[in-house]
Amino acid sequence: MVNRAPIKALAFDVFGTVVDWRSGIARDAAPVLARLDRSDIDPHVFADGWRKRYQPALEEVRSGRRPFVILDTLHREALEDLLRHHRIDPAAIDDATLDDLTHAWHRLDPWPDSVEGLARLKTRFPIVTLSNGNIALMLDMARRAGLPWDAILGAEVSRVYKPLPESYLATARLLAIDPSELCLVAAHHSDLAAARAAGLQTAYVDRPHEYGGRAAPDADAAQDWDVSVGSLTQLADELCR
Repeated sequence: MVNRAPIKALAFDVFGTVVDWRSGIARDAAPVLARLDRSDIDPHVFADGWRKRYQPALEEVRSGRRPFVILDTLHREALEDLLRHHRIDPAAIDDATLDDLTHAWHRLDPWPDSVEGLARLKTRFPIVTLSNGNIALMLDMARRAGLPWDAILGAEVSRVYKPLPESYLATARLLAIDPSELCLVAAHHSDLAAARAAGLQTAYVDRPHEYGGRAAPDADAAQDWDVSVGSLTQLADELCR
């Protein structure tokens, strides 16, 4: 990175960048679908359908059409919509099962390089989340997966969902640094583009298996990011010299 301010903190997108949401959701959905006698539904396709409802749900809040609600609430609503799409009546499923499946997002596994990479990066920089996930979700995930965050920040703190500029600027303000001194680490080009437009530095981490080997929906938004790596351990190699 040439002629850039020194990085004073790293902020991380989490879903897809640090943890593997698709495999985790499929794992937890499979036994529920089996109990419903719906072995015709591929659990990974079910996970994709749930994730597909993510951005439209966020847009309802970003646009101001509904007040801010946490991601757990949006995930539960998206789950019920997805079940109806598959001709399953959510009302026929007990609340405990629906709540537990919604909380599958709290139980996602890290990518193999994530914990080591974060631990190494933490020796040099404060590392925080800049995720749309709510605090309880991110805390459960971090404790289960061993993610060593210095702080859990993001939408519930800023009351704004990415990729609105305020989500990035609020994170820098909370850390008492200039946006140019904050680097967003993400596997999503659209997220990085919004962060760059807000004045942040950018580090791209390639996660080719996030969508089961398919191209990411925002692949056409790729740019020449400040750093591009294939893992968080490689990012530590780049930034912790």
